[in-house]
Amino acid sequence: MMWALSSAPVGIRVAIADQCPDAEVVFARGTGEPPGVGWAGQAFIDSLTAQVPGKSVGVYPVNYPATPDYVDSARAGAGDAGGHVENMVASCPTTKIVLGGYSQGAAVVDLTTNQMPARVADHVAAVALFGNPSSTYSKELSANQFPPISPAYRPKAIEICVPDDMICSEGGNILAHLSYVPDATNQAAAFVAGRL
Repeated sequence: MMWALSSAPVGIRVAIADQCPDAEVVFARGTGEPPGVGWAGQAFIDSLTAQVPGKSVGVYPVNYPATPDYVDSARAGAGDAGGHVENMVASCPTTKIVLGGYSQGAAVVDLTTNQMPARVADHVAAVALFGNPSSTYSKELSANQFPPISPAYRPKAIEICVPDDMICSEGGNILAHLSYVPDATNQAAAFVAGRL
């Protein structure tokens, strides 16, 4: 009887391991977008999956408020994203993790990379960030609480800021912040696909 009980979890672990995707995209949407991966996230994921035929790609939309209470909202997102990534590393150690975010979601990823244990970095194949809040204007909105991406992730990251986007550059055009689809998302997907 003891043998049957102790062997059951082993069978369960194998079943879970069999369901591990080749890659898992953990994506944080921008401020004010409804729950999910957001418009830029969906365009990026669609482009990425088209560029890696034959590979399974799981998707995890970071569960966070995405509200104008930027600091608390992004911190909540980093907690959720980091927890999910650490769970994936534990249960699916061969799955290649892709971190991604748009606008406030990019700040969530920056925070996440700075909070996760160093050993997790080896499991993250790529990072894709769009409109990462780094302008003087953005820093004022977030009380300068968002660190840049951790150095451990920088070599495997693509960070795209379209010209004049006032969130990630000193430009003054908020409409530029809405122009990441399709060119930037396709560019990032090609970069990430090359790392998978």
